[in-house]
Amino acid sequence: MTAQHSPIPRPTPPTRTGQSGDQGGEAYRFDTFRTGLLIDDMRFRRTDSGPGDRVPDFDLPTLDGGRFRSDALGTRPALLIFGSRTCPVTESAGPRLERLHRELGDDVRFVFVNTREAHPGEQIPQPKTFDEKWAHAQTVQDHHGFSFEVAVDDIDGQLHRHLSPKPNSAYLLLPDGTIAYRAHWANDDAALTDAIDAVLAGHPPPRGRSRAMLRPLLRAVGHLPGIVRDGGPKIERDVWHAAAPLAILARVSTYLRPLPIDKRGPVAAACVTLIIGVLTAVVWSGTT
Repeated sequence: MTAQHSPIPRPTPPTRTGQSGDQGGEAYRFDTFRTGLLIDDMRFRRTDSGPGDRVPDFDLPTLDGGRFRSDALGTRPALLIFGSRTCPVTESAGPRLERLHRELGDDVRFVFVNTREAHPGEQIPQPKTFDEKWAHAQTVQDHHGFSFEVAVDDIDGQLHRHLSPKPNSAYLLLPDGTIAYRAHWANDDAALTDAIDAVLAGHPPPRGRSRAMLRPLLRAVGHLPGIVRDGGPKIERDVWHAAAPLAILARVSTYLRPLPIDKRGPVAAACVTLIIGVLTAVVWSGTT
């Protein structure tokens, strides 16, 4: 952390701890991405905070010297986005969030909350101190060019853990702290836009939760090679061990560079599916 930020106090932890209770302390700050983490990322539990619930008490510092506080969200709805530099979904979401902010930033407060690293590597390891986490947040802001607030959760991610430690979830909050909408992945910008438009019109969102899963993940696949390049080869090794199908799709996506990066994952999945189908047909025909 640079000297100019040293006077800013560390974040005040939420008054309630994470409901999941399984990723506190060092377990939350993992060094190796594993299959169990991927499985946890795929679903919310019924006990996780959702539409109609109030956010826990929190008081986080922002990189611009301000605060992001549960008791002072402001008069506008607030879009709280979790993410990190090594999350490929965050990488996909960045330009979409910046575009949404340009369109709706006058009516909605956008706040990106830096979390643990989703895929720690040699060049971008898991932060061990709050100062390191603060520096990672600065890196995220510089990398994406976010023109909105960037806040930093405490080193053990108390706010992140309470709301369920998904790598790139988003919550649309009413000024009183009530959750109006929960998105599993922040790169699902169409669903986020619909929810925001409804709240600004004085109506509840048509759906309280985003159910999109496959499309947001496939959008992120093409970003994984870049995450490996910037974060270190350990990231790719970890993904091969924890989620080999994603590693295969990411490798195939590197041959699709003429395509827009968000489209490489879906096309890679189609190519792999076609190849598997052809090979299955050949094997089947040879046994009949």
